Amino acid sequence: MKKITMQQIADHLGVSKFVVSKALSGKGGVNETTKNRVIQAASQLGYFAQKNAYMKNQPISQQSTSFTGKQSVIVLMPNIRFQTKDSLYWGKILEGISEELEARSLGMVIVSESRVDHFIHVLNPDGILGMIGVGQIDSSLLLEVHRLGIPMVLVDHEDALIPTDTVFANNGDSIFRLCNHLMGLGHTRLHFLGNIQFSRSFRDRWSGFREALEENDLETPEISDPMLRLRGVDTGEFVPDFEEWIMARQKSRQLPTALVCANDSIAIRVGQALKKVGIDVPGQITITGFDNIDDAYRNEPPITTVHVPKEAMGRRAVRKLIERIEHPEQVYEKVLVAAELVHRDSSAAPSAEQ
Repeated sequence: MKKITMQQIADHLGVSKFVVSKALSGKGGVNETTKNRVIQAASQLGYFAQKNAYMKNQPISQQSTSFTGKQSVIVLMPNIRFQTKDSLYWGKILEGISEELEARSLGMVIVSESRVDHFIHVLNPDGILGMIGVGQIDSSLLLEVHRLGIPMVLVDHEDALIPTDTVFANNGDSIFRLCNHLMGLGHTRLHFLGNIQFSRSFRDRWSGFREALEENDLETPEISDPMLRLRGVDTGEFVPDFEEWIMARQKSRQLPTALVCANDSIAIRVGQALKKVGIDVPGQITITGFDNIDDAYRNEPPITTVHVPKEAMGRRAVRKLIERIEHPEQVYEKVLVAAELVHRDSSAAPSAEQ
């Protein structure tokens, strides 16, 4: 295959090679809009996928494969969307990463910086074995890691612009099984709650939901449905909008029999909102979540959910990173970790009146 050059990217966009070079260098000098256009074009043309096309003289490949001396892995988890080590979800993934690295006598440096200019100060390729990115990460940060030739694996996130190995829970299949369980109980009016643009995991869960309903000839929400684009799913900002929506459905006698929430945090807040407006769970509406965070079990009633093996995802990410370092020529992989249904008291068969 013919090598893609910076000049070809420049010609494609109608800009100078100098602008392309600046945009891809990570050193600034071009505005954000232009930089994003360059990155997008470079990705579409296959520039990033080329061997060594974007790496600085292979700074770590020769020294890292033997894992000699003190080696560290950067764990990048920008402090956005409640992505912190204290999180009931993200914290467990970090624990898995830490345990696997410790078992291999490797160090870990956690970085929560979300700005490129600050992030690059902690990057020292000579002392870094690789990087594991956890959760939502801006493309500009990932681009800087890619530019330096540092091997990386992403957990619960992927970037369309930059080729990497990724580790996810098997979101689509898991929610497909959950919906089939609900339909087996007799539910025919199921509704998905979340924001399908929030993350890849949410989109995959929505896809699994839709597939399950279509396979059983049940009506699915329109893509424009406001409950698929909830505001502030991580902060609870969506609750007033949900309360207004559910009361309107109740007034028109069109209540769903089951609400399939994109994660446990949404399910817990939805349960509280239903209680506030006088709707019983699970007597009138079944609620399910996803992730199996500790608060889902402590909730009243405890939330039926999907158990995501969070620590196992973290450990698998470390093993995938080691595989990538030892076999840099392998094709990139998307690893799906199996998840299991957890049946609790927030779900039940619909009542006879429904």
